[in-house]
Amino acid sequence: MATNTPALYAVIGNPIEHSRSPLIHRAFARQVGIELTYEKIWAPIDGFEEAVAAFIERGGRGMNVTVPFKLEAFDLATTHSERAQRALAANTLVFPESGDEPIYADNTDGVGLVNDLAFHGVEITRRRLLILGAGGATRGVLAPLLQQAPQELVVANRNPERAYGLVEEFSDAAGDCLLSGCPLAGIEESRFDLIINATPASLTAQLPPLPDALVGSGTVTYDMAYGAKPTVFMEWGASRGGRALDGLGMLVEQAAESFTLWHGKRPDTAPVRELLREAIRAAAEREAED
Repeated sequence: MATNTPALYAVIGNPIEHSRSPLIHRAFARQVGIELTYEKIWAPIDGFEEAVAAFIERGGRGMNVTVPFKLEAFDLATTHSERAQRALAANTLVFPESGDEPIYADNTDGVGLVNDLAFHGVEITRRRLLILGAGGATRGVLAPLLQQAPQELVVANRNPERAYGLVEEFSDAAGDCLLSGCPLAGIEESRFDLIINATPASLTAQLPPLPDALVGSGTVTYDMAYGAKPTVFMEWGASRGGRALDGLGMLVEQAAESFTLWHGKRPDTAPVRELLREAIRAAAEREAED
């Protein structure tokens, strides 16, 4: 590759057209004075490894990975960060300059969530946390949340066996935190300081069955989903006196972590949050006009 050619990066997924990662990483690059090319790559469900190999052949240096390829990304890599090993999934890959070096995998989802909560002034230490869902999204954030030493963390899932499995798997990282699981429909009716929706329910405007008693005036209801308008989960929390936040900041913060890993420079996420929020609003307005 010519020395004056911008370094090549991408996000890969299926679907991928909706991804805001190019906007985010290009904004980061302008901010710190780096030239890069950042693409979206659609890969067939059975074609992840081939798509990655073709990208590396073109000189690709790093890749963000979204659904449904995070497990395959972990398996493809030969070296892993500790947080990727805990999640058994990767959303960030670093490719070698030569074929003899290993592919490195990281998972920045959990630190992205923790950093976003910190950005909003949300305390985790010695607080009571409830996570809805026991899938890959929860697996990716459990260890970083537990590192913040909450008083209690409850994982609730429609299939409680999956919640119990995660609790057992992450028990060694719990420290003094009371870590437990329960059925989604059987959550103890007491107030939590932070409720995180890690289910895909908001994507179809559905609300998990939740007791109103979970939310008080000091409760933060955080939805990993985001959009031009508040999700139904956010509306549920706000209507009961809680403070509602969406996952847009988590997206930006996990991207900042990937960017720092690739380039050794940490961007300021605040202006990029506003840029992304405005882009989402503008897209929604154009869609409404059509």
